[in-house]
Amino acid sequence: GYKDIPRRLTPSKTRFPQPIGKVEIRHLLVAWLLLSFCFSLRYVFGAPSIFPLMFIISLGTVGAGFVLHELTHKFGAQRYGFWAEFRVWPWGLIMALMFAFASGGTFIFAAPGATYIAPRIYSLNHSTKIIRRQSGLISLAGPLSNIALAAVFLIISGFDGLLGLVGMIGFQVNLWLAAFN
Repeated sequence: GYKDIPRRLTPSKTRFPQPIGKVEIRHLLVAWLLLSFCFSLRYVFGAPSIFPLMFIISLGTVGAGFVLHELTHKFGAQRYGFWAEFRVWPWGLIMALMFAFASGGTFIFAAPGATYIAPRIYSLNHSTKIIRRQSGLISLAGPLSNIALAAVFLIISGFDGLLGLVGMIGFQVNLWLAAFN
């Protein structure tokens, strides 16, 4: 009966992560590619010859930050027994493109989607205070992953040449993602 249901959702070391399904992978890829394009679009207007290079750098820096951010939400939610999946928001993708094009690539409104979460179990025994706390921690996990990644990119930015450029861009993008979220 209901007495067998745990009083609260607690982290479980025995729970296996819910796999990332084909639809979720497709949504992550679409959002990643579009965000990378938006973040490198300014070079189409200002220095078209280096756009391909900057797009590749954006794929790495924006991609690392965006995908890590969303997967940190997902796996953090699963740690508390929540269901979690990333889904694109089509209007968010359209707005990201519109703002990027309208500003010449200098302003990106990035809301390509979200990792949706929900507790797997609802019962009278579950405290909404505990679920709110866990939801807050899950929400905080994404921006914290961007701050940690920004620190790694800051170290890389100390190198010369292309590696330093990748580090500088990765640092800036991940701080922006953390602040925006």
